Amino acid sequence: MFTAFFAGIPADWHRRNPIANYEGYCASVFYAYFAALGLDVVPEEASHAGRLDMAVRFNGQVYLFEFKVVEIEPEGRALEQIKDRGYADKYRLAGQPIHLIGVEFSREQRRVVGFEVESIAGA
Repeated sequence: MFTAFFAGIPADWHRRNPIANYEGYCASVFYAYFAALGLDVVPEEASHAGRLDMAVRFNGQVYLFEFKVVEIEPEGRALEQIKDRGYADKYRLAGQPIHLIGVEFSREQRRVVGFEVESIAGA
């Protein structure tokens, strides 16, 4: 779905515009999509270990997103960061399923090139 969503952004919007090089641009597209659906979205969710790019609560579940911009190929760093920094820890007590989602965008191709999901149970 997100591959198609980014594919619909006209190339002219990127011409002589380095915005696709910035993680915030990619994250804001995701944010706008979920916020427009009326979901509970919290960008830059703070914790003891830093800031998660985005948390979404929907239908009794928690979705934690980390975004990275890479040159061409996915590197797995987005999902790795969620796990390494323990971003899910503050959500465990709610007892809801938690989904860790790492999304990587290609700077060159201006599209999603990596999308990793790992689900864990809440306490």
